[in-house]
Amino acid sequence: MLLTIDVGNTHIMLGIYKDEEVLVYWRLPTREDSTEDELGMVIKNLLHNSRLSLKDINAVAISSVVPPLMYSLERMSTKYFKVEPLVIGPGIKTGLNIITDNPREVGADRIVNAVAAYNLYGGPLIIVDFGTATTFCGVSEDGDYLGGVIAPGIGISIEALFEKAAKLPRVEIVRPTRVIGKDTVSSMQSGIIFGFVGQVDEIVRRMKDEFRQEPLVIATGGFASLIASESDTINKVNTLLTLEGLRTIHNMNLRGNEK
Repeated sequence: MLLTIDVGNTHIMLGIYKDEEVLVYWRLPTREDSTEDELGMVIKNLLHNSRLSLKDINAVAISSVVPPLMYSLERMSTKYFKVEPLVIGPGIKTGLNIITDNPREVGADRIVNAVAAYNLYGGPLIIVDFGTATTFCGVSEDGDYLGGVIAPGIGISIEALFEKAAKLPRVEIVRPTRVIGKDTVSSMQSGIIFGFVGQVDEIVRRMKDEFRQEPLVIATGGFASLIASESDTINKVNTLLTLEGLRTIHNMNLRGNEK
């Protein structure tokens, strides 16, 4: 079985794959100071609760945008699973032609998302990932990674509003019943939800103008379903896109090593 690990700035997504099927997945908070033993024991307990064990895992694939955690993750993989992990980065086969000015600047999560989306749906594509930042990635009909857009994410925007405006509370991120709020909480919810829907739809429309063919728009990340339910431009939601990409890239490199 394959353990896939996607490390974002706010959350870590874990998934267990048996061949092409995801058996179980979890979301954990990201802590930069986590040790290999903390990570190993947490995953061991999660596996146990799903009637799995460390011995069931024979491969690990990791994408991370948090460099301080990489040492602990690699040590955890070798200590607890007895395998060298596949880490997404330079030199790893992805099947994508990255045609940005500096391909090394493109985050591992964005590359993994693009690989998964192109493998699942073909191209052209626009991928919207609702993470700590909201990212928009373009992929051509030929599988070229074209670049994209990076905007502040929903979570950090809410925190900034709470921290900088003394009288505004933290609010639950849910769809309000109407746009014009009758109290502070519903007014903030309206601004958050419909504001980000507007942001997504406008950026996607402008990105579409730079494609030769109409792209399919895929949403992923924690708030994907919520925003997609109000959006005019999002066509599909796949919350496990990054884990699917890790599985695809792992298999691609495994086949390459077997030749």
